[in-house]
Amino acid sequence: MKEEKVAVLIPCYNEELTIEKVIKDFRRELPEADIYVYNNNSKDRTEEIAKKNGAIVVNEYRQGKGNVVRSMFRDIEADIYVMVDGDDTYPAEFVHKLIEPIREGKADMAIGDRLSNGTYQKENKRHFHEFGNNLVKKAINVLFKTDLKDIMTGYRAFNRMFVKNMPVLSPNFEIETEMSLYALDKKYIIKEIPIDYRDRPEGSSSKLNTVGDGIKVVKTIVRMFKDYRPFAFFTIVALIFLICGLAVGIPVLVEFFKTSIITKMPSAILATGFVSLAAISFQCGVLLDTITRQHKEAYELNLLKWKQIENK
Repeated sequence: MKEEKVAVLIPCYNEELTIEKVIKDFRRELPEADIYVYNNNSKDRTEEIAKKNGAIVVNEYRQGKGNVVRSMFRDIEADIYVMVDGDDTYPAEFVHKLIEPIREGKADMAIGDRLSNGTYQKENKRHFHEFGNNLVKKAINVLFKTDLKDIMTGYRAFNRMFVKNMPVLSPNFEIETEMSLYALDKKYIIKEIPIDYRDRPEGSSSKLNTVGDGIKVVKTIVRMFKDYRPFAFFTIVALIFLICGLAVGIPVLVEFFKTSIITKMPSAILATGFVSLAAISFQCGVLLDTITRQHKEAYELNLLKWKQIENK
């Protein structure tokens, strides 16, 4: 049997205070694994410290965590992948529980769930981040009729099939949400593993921006609704236009039936425009729903071909 290869992937940006401990902790837990640190234009000693501690260091010059993950998934060859942040907020000792369902073939992606045992709520000092996490989580659970507990965790394990077939599109911190959406939409098996969470050590600061990333959260919810459920999305848009058209047009119709004359010509034109937009939006929903279904069929066929090539 082929020896199983495990890779630990650590995206890093200015983590000189914590990266040494993260590398040592994961080497202690997974001595057989290759540990990769992808340095994303750090301005401190992250790269130097990672090299000194024996990690395989790669520089990714396109800024953003999503860009880092894209390069990792393209470049690194392994059977099991573990992704963890370099800020020492995720204990390495839980890695065995994350890997277990991947190794046994019971999951394609294992998620380190920070929220179920309450440690994230206790340790996290950035409460708006928790609010955003919960907002996206609820939106995804409603959209896909599922019950995931933690959408944005940075502690995950994947099998090779997931990593080599996921098209990473998000350039920044939306990458975790994109992974969860991709797995749900493409019917990959997800396993959630409750883990402990600890806040960053003193002197280490989060790279998230409360206002900027909050806006991105709202955009992500709208975009994922449009991309993954186009028929429902454009049907709702069509209903909004139709209601506006009726609100403006009913007084015009009432006047016409009473007098056979239309004096509110601007209202009539506006109402006609709203109703036309409603019809166009509904047609867009029908067409995009058909395209989305065809895309899923093509993806399944391509995945089957990939499996056949891998098994040769």
